[in-house]
Amino acid sequence: KDLINNKVRIDGRDSKTIRPIESEVNLLPNTHGSSLFTRGETQVIVVATLGGASDEQIVDSIEKKTKKESFTLQYSFPKYSVGEIGPMKAPGRREIGHGKLAWRAMQSVLPKKEDFPYSIRVTSEVTESNGSSSMATVCGASLALMDAGVPIKSPVAGIAMGLIKENSEHIILSDILGDEDHLGDMDFKVTGTEVGITALQMDIKTDGIDIELMQSSLEQAKEGRLHILHEMNKTISERKDVVNKNAPAIKILTINKDKIRDIIGPGGKIIKDICEKTSSKIDISDDVTVNVIGINSDSLEKAIEMINNIVGEAEINKIYDGTIVKIMESGAFVNFFGTQDGFLHISEISTKRIENIKDALDMGQKIKVKYIGNDNRGKAKLSIKQINDDAENKKNDEIENINIKPEIININQDVSENDSIEKVQTKSPTSKRWNQPQNKLQNKPSSASADVTEEQKNQPVTKEVKHFN
Repeated sequence: KDLINNKVRIDGRDSKTIRPIESEVNLLPNTHGSSLFTRGETQVIVVATLGGASDEQIVDSIEKKTKKESFTLQYSFPKYSVGEIGPMKAPGRREIGHGKLAWRAMQSVLPKKEDFPYSIRVTSEVTESNGSSSMATVCGASLALMDAGVPIKSPVAGIAMGLIKENSEHIILSDILGDEDHLGDMDFKVTGTEVGITALQMDIKTDGIDIELMQSSLEQAKEGRLHILHEMNKTISERKDVVNKNAPAIKILTINKDKIRDIIGPGGKIIKDICEKTSSKIDISDDVTVNVIGINSDSLEKAIEMINNIVGEAEINKIYDGTIVKIMESGAFVNFFGTQDGFLHISEISTKRIENIKDALDMGQKIKVKYIGNDNRGKAKLSIKQINDDAENKKNDEIENINIKPEIININQDVSENDSIEKVQTKSPTSKRWNQPQNKLQNKPSSASADVTEEQKNQPVTKEVKHFN
């Protein structure tokens, strides 16, 4: 009753004031995303972890079949957060309920699986509590996800509203303390973005509340929620451009179902080999999509390259690096495209005749081969000879391009009587291109040169020049 009359709360605040807020991201540098959110005497540390499809949570249900959740949120409320001691036990009913509320608050702003193929786990540990640690978890989860690079649609904040009711009088409280929750008549939790509500939860100790009181509570909660979002935006207002460097790199591939067995191999031999060589993980779902997860981008690209070499098709007339895996009298089998082998006939090794193939090739030898097509049984045919032919043709083309006949010949060069003479048409000395002195044979001054008319100057002049064979 004193609170209703004086409008002053236990800690000196009025009914609408929010406790001081501090926040920080990247608190734990080796995690994928982390945050520290403090509001008054309530504080949480939140960690976001990204994984692949195999890291999704398996959920058993009585009504439905087993399903997987790509987003999980774990809320932990250790006894030390309220100054108590005791053994660490499995989560209780309260912790599970608070975690599910925070999960619902964040679920609606998460990206679709097609746009962001990661599984997401958020862990919140309450380090200090004096009211509304679940709403602090929502704020901390929003900050940690943005720090991890998860493209959430908008930041989310939460606030706990209280109610003190005395007969016909009442007062609505924003951001309640633990004592106000214990002694008050309502604990109304509201979470949402700047444009709407994402989750609600109400605990009341009275017989009920009317629509007018509900509306007033929501309007006051919106004011408090926008204030909290404003304070959070000072730390981080949108997700980072890329996922954290510590997070795995993931790509989803759609593979022809007939090729899936080629990726797996006998007894899983091939898929295990890819995972070991590239430090990656490969998950194949029932809808024939393949999730490739690498510890970094380099690991991911190597794994994808190995998969493409298995399921891809070699290009005709393209040169590949190959390894000789079997030698026969008529030729050799060469592994040249992932797990695909081709046959290199003895006649396709060299332009020269080869009597014994073992004189030209060795087992395990690394060679370059050209894929020239398939035989009538669908087996790949390879050639070394055609690579050399292509190189020789290219070399000849380059030589022909160098041997270009000269268009302009230095006419200052002496011309002897024994030289072969050819008459060619050249430009008039009055042309802009004619800047060279005349041939020595015509350097002698002519008495009639002064009488040359303009019309004669513009006529083509016949010159005698050397002919180069």
